[in-house]
Parts: sequence; C-alpha cells; structure tokens
Amino acid sequence: MGVIVALVFGVTRLQRAMLFPRDMVRPDPAVLDTPDLERWWLETSEGRVEAFFLPGDGVGADAPGPAVIFAHGKDELIDLWPRMLAPYRRMGVSLVLAEYPGYGRSEGSPSEASIAETLAALHRRVREEPAIDADRLVYHGRSLGGGAIGTLLPERPPAALVLESTFTSVPDVAAEMHVPRFLIVDRFETLEALSGWRGPTLVFHGTRDQVIPTAHGRRLAAAVPGAALVLYACGHNDLPPPGSDYWARIERLLVEAGVLGAARR
Repeated sequence: MGVIVALVFGVTRLQRAMLFPRDMVRPDPAVLDTPDLERWWLETSEGRVEAFFLPGDGVGADAPGPAVIFAHGKDELIDLWPRMLAPYRRMGVSLVLAEYPGYGRSEGSPSEASIAETLAALHRRVREEPAIDADRLVYHGRSLGGGAIGTLLPERPPAALVLESTFTSVPDVAAEMHVPRFLIVDRFETLEALSGWRGPTLVFHGTRDQVIPTAHGRRLAAAVPGAALVLYACGHNDLPPPGSDYWARIERLLVEAGVLGAARR
C-alpha cells in the first residue's frame, strides 16, 4: 500500500509540475506602478491570492460599466497582461486579471480545485465592485485559462465568452502525448463545461499551434450553437498575429452580446 501511495503522490506531483510551471516566471515589480491599477487580495483556503482591477475608460462607481475576467496560461502571470489587454479598457471594459494560487505574489499551491475556488472568490468580489455592471460580465480564457474559466461557467454564466488557444480537457491533451488519462488529477474539462452554455461565444486558435492542436478549438466552437471560430496562421504563443482582426472580432462579439453599444467606426 505504501508503494502505491508513493507512486500516486509522485505522479500527481509530476503532473502538476508540468501543468503549473509557476517557477518559470517571476513577478515584474514595475507593473505595480501601472496607472489606475488596483490590487485585490482574495482570501482562499490556500491563503491570499492576488488579482488586478483596472477600470475601463469612462468607468467608475458613478458610471458602472462592463468588465472582463481574464485567466492566463500556465507559464504566465497577471503581470504580463495590463498592457496586452489595454484595448479592452479603451472600449470601456474594465479588466479583472485572475492570478492562480502559488503564482507570482500569491500564496498557496495551484490545482484545479484551488484555481476554481479562487475564481469563484474573484467572481464574488467582482459582483461587489461598484464600478462594475455585473450583468455585463465577460469571461476570457487563454490556454490553461480557458479550462480555468470553464470552472465558472455552469453556475456563474457570463454575458459573453472568449476562449483562446484552449484545450477540450487536460486528459485529451495527455492522451495525444500517450499519457494515460487516469493519471491526470487536474482535468479542466472545458468541453464538458460548455455542454450547458448557449451564450455568445468566440473561439480563437492558431492553425500552427503545436501545444494545443487546432482540433481542440474546432471541437470547443462546435459545442456551442452559433459560436464563432476564428483561425489564424500562427502558433500557440504568437496569437493574435500582427495586423489581425482579433480586437475587432472581440468588439463585435461584445456589441452582439449587448455588453457594449454600437461598434465604433
């Protein structure tokens, strides 16, 4: 029995080291000087976990507006995203950047359960924020973040959903690498999470993605009636490609979902 327990523990530890390579990235102290950035600290069973809030243009407690909860990839931090996602703010959409337990300045250890708990706590915090109109909440998940966002979908549906370079599930990715499905502890069943979702959805994927094959994006889009699938000639980490219609597509989705007014010309 002791050997079996040790084996299971070892496999779980190895899987989490591969899925959550948090030691590969370091916090950027300079990001804390970003104008208008507000740091939120979420109390979870893993300890205090950080999130960033950056209000959209023209948004405030006296003029609440829409917001996007963004969940990043496995070897990234929220520090990378205030500048990259600035177009959301220019649309008048506030940014809520979700960190994972054990990443960056946050306490605890990452797992599917701890990330799901953190995102649920963040969702509660968002609904308490006077500057956010909680009826116009958008979810945007990139890579692992798509699986993380999937944990919110069944019980906390948004007004619109964006998935980018996301897998159908971690076991599906493992199987493509000839790793037995039963060894996967943190499963992030994104495709299953979409089974009851019928809202406005936009799926981005690269046709040259060698990390998460394009077939995953196709299956995710096919699971949601009316979902838009946008494929770019790029890989996993160079999406969106320069000069693409990426942000125009997102703005169109938000207009069609009623999150924004008419798109600007």
